[in-house]
Amino acid sequence: MSFEVELNDFLSGFKKLIILGVGNELKSDDGVGPFIINKLIDENIENDSLLLINAETVPENFTGKIRKENPSHVIIVDACLMGSEPGEIKIVDKEDFANIGISTHSMSLSYFVKYLEKDNDFKVIFVGIEPETMDWGANPTEIVEKTAFEFIEIIKGIIL
Repeated sequence: MSFEVELNDFLSGFKKLIILGVGNELKSDDGVGPFIINKLIDENIENDSLLLINAETVPENFTGKIRKENPSHVIIVDACLMGSEPGEIKIVDKEDFANIGISTHSMSLSYFVKYLEKDNDFKVIFVGIEPETMDWGANPTEIVEKTAFEFIEIIKGIIL
């Protein structure tokens, strides 16, 4: 099943979507989550059914806001070491979090997702983008940036 079909299936019937971009914007491809959020914010597409959050390296700081918004669906976007080709994008199963290298953040994203899901019934998925480099740098590499823009177009096609 293609990424676009999987994402479309996940978002079927969504009422309120939160997209949470996670990553360090000073470490090239690790900043792809915030890069995506910033580009979506620039397009001014937020509305009552879409909230965009640039969580940078501290997604745990936004648990209260996410719960208060009471979304039906949450997408977490981050660089993810999956052993794939740089720029590859995929939905990562929550059970696979322990087997892959998910970014460089203070709180384990698997723990973060478990905490979010506790006492809530919204759906959560993790979208991982394979980095080319996580060295110091202000922007994602060309291949990861291309994937970021593809994700933006896919998400807009589904929700707008």
